[in-house]
Amino acid sequence: MKRANQLQPLSRQHHLGLNLSRHAKECADEPEEIAKHWHNLTSYLNDMQYHFQIEDNLIANALEPYRATQPDVASVLETLDGQHKQLYKLINEVKESKKSGNTDITVAQVKALGTLLYDHIRFEERELYPTVEKYLTETELNTVYEASPDSIKRPDENR
Repeated sequence: MKRANQLQPLSRQHHLGLNLSRHAKECADEPEEIAKHWHNLTSYLNDMQYHFQIEDNLIANALEPYRATQPDVASVLETLDGQHKQLYKLINEVKESKKSGNTDITVAQVKALGTLLYDHIRFEERELYPTVEKYLTETELNTVYEASPDSIKRPDENR
């Protein structure tokens, strides 16, 4: 799928998440597998904090003026917010459960997090980013690119 140059670094970050989440959705009900997949998913999500901030702040704020007049934008913004909240809710539920002494993460929790992450990345690639490309100006797209971490940019992008 062709992506606006300014969104390519963010899109590039999704590859690992798709891979990790796809494998987690097929997690075996074995303690070692559960621990491995949970660690991989939560580590990835922790590493993606800045990615989420770019989406929640720069992208969502740039789309916000269109919410009232463009139903597609309103839908995308609601989905983005809801999915981010679902991801954090599940992770926090497991953290709270651990604090209260229950250290066992279930295969169902791993599969749920894997599914949420997989669906979220697919949503961004199929709905959010095309909406961003449709409504954001070149300047706004450049701001998103500039905010993206240098570690995910490529020297040959010449932006």
